[in-house]
Amino acid sequence: MNNRGWDNNPTKRRLTTFSCAPAVLAAVLALSSSALVCAETTMHLARVKDVATIEGIRDNQLVGYGLVVGLRGTGDSSQTVFPAQTLISALERMGITVPQTGSNSASNMQVKNMAAVFAVATLPPFTRPGYKMDITVSSAGDARSLEGGILLMTPLYGPDGQIYAQAQGSLVLGGYMASAGGNTRQMNHPTTARIPGGALVERGVPFDLKQMHTVNVVLNDADFHTAERMAASIDRALGSSRAHAVDSRRVEIAATPDEDVAALLDRVEAVEVEVYPRARVVVNERTGTVVIGGKVRLQPVSILHGGLSVNVITENRVSQPNALSSGTTQVVQQTTVQAQDKPVNRIDLKEGATVEDLVQELQRTGAGARDVISILQAMKEAGALEADLEVL
Repeated sequence: MNNRGWDNNPTKRRLTTFSCAPAVLAAVLALSSSALVCAETTMHLARVKDVATIEGIRDNQLVGYGLVVGLRGTGDSSQTVFPAQTLISALERMGITVPQTGSNSASNMQVKNMAAVFAVATLPPFTRPGYKMDITVSSAGDARSLEGGILLMTPLYGPDGQIYAQAQGSLVLGGYMASAGGNTRQMNHPTTARIPGGALVERGVPFDLKQMHTVNVVLNDADFHTAERMAASIDRALGSSRAHAVDSRRVEIAATPDEDVAALLDRVEAVEVEVYPRARVVVNERTGTVVIGGKVRLQPVSILHGGLSVNVITENRVSQPNALSSGTTQVVQQTTVQAQDKPVNRIDLKEGATVEDLVQELQRTGAGARDVISILQAMKEAGALEADLEVL
């Protein structure tokens, strides 16, 4: 029979018609309210440009090696040989000859006001010669600080070995190091610095939009449901069926002959899409950090958490002989074993429990960051944690 019901799309409430059997209809009506709440709590609208990228339009990494000069005695020591070799090569290119023998030879050079560094930068797409980029400079030797230094002209290379930019300029540090009388005070990392606008692009990466016959939109997080919704939203925005989901990450859009691809990309990136993000728990065991997404669902579970601590203490005591005896003084080790069985903490999570309930119960039991990580991993193995557990 034919019945009418409301579409569950929260952004467009419209009356739709569907056909089903009476038994199926009763089941649908019984689950409609809960399914609607679930859709509204797990879905949000986002622009295509915020959740996806255009295939082929990407940044490019550049790297170079150079010298920083003008340091105040905080540069590389004589034990680092490659800065001196770089300095000799730079001086020879400028017509200055360094003696290779005698007391003034290169092997006896004591230069403390320079440091060998690596410079890195990111070349944006469609960059033309003359564009300025920010660069990051980091010490490659044993320099103590780059404060007050100036980077000499350094070529920046791409993965193909070609020079794409030249870097030079004064360094800006986010920290410092001061020492006097054997005392040293340091803040942040004085061996890493930035040069705003310090790189000048010499050549760009060739990329012609006119040669694109199809536009591929790549999702940041692979999901078939989001890919299908994205294709449908793009079709509605373009007014024709030109987009289709190739897989869980890529949506392909066909460009018409003589179409302005830049205008097409402008329209596509502005489309709002229903995004269904994955439930995820991120754990960093090195720092003890646990980040739990708000969309994580928990199944009924009972958690017993306790611990047995055993401490072995060894003390050295001196055994002194009695007066007028023939004994000698001896050092005797005395070992004491202490065992403490901590009471078991119990956590019961009933059906419908939320992440907030779990966090409150863990705080009540006094569980530390390491304990929380172990509990989450055990819950994932038991099937009580409906989320992707990612360990950094």
